[in-house]
Amino acid sequence: MLTATGLPVAYSNFGAAPPELPYLVYFAEGSDNFAADNTVYYPRTNYQVELYSLRKDAAREVLVEAALTANEIFYDKRETWIPSEKLYQVVYEIQI
Repeated sequence: MLTATGLPVAYSNFGAAPPELPYLVYFAEGSDNFAADNTVYYPRTNYQVELYSLRKDAAREVLVEAALTANEIFYDKRETWIPSEKLYQVVYEIQI
């Protein structure tokens, strides 16, 4: 799904040699399952999708949001500047 953006994508990290910016990283953060009577009836995994770029990149954000929306995935979004890395980060929180 995220590869539809045309951006490099990796689970958790790219290792020692990340690609040129911008790129996407995603990872599971835990679960929020629906359960009753000690049984999970509807498993849900929380994921974080992170877009990294040198500066605010609204066009790339639109690509990520379009990929999520096309797959009917609701998201919450936040953004921050990471001074130590000199990178801009946009975080999408999703559940699958």
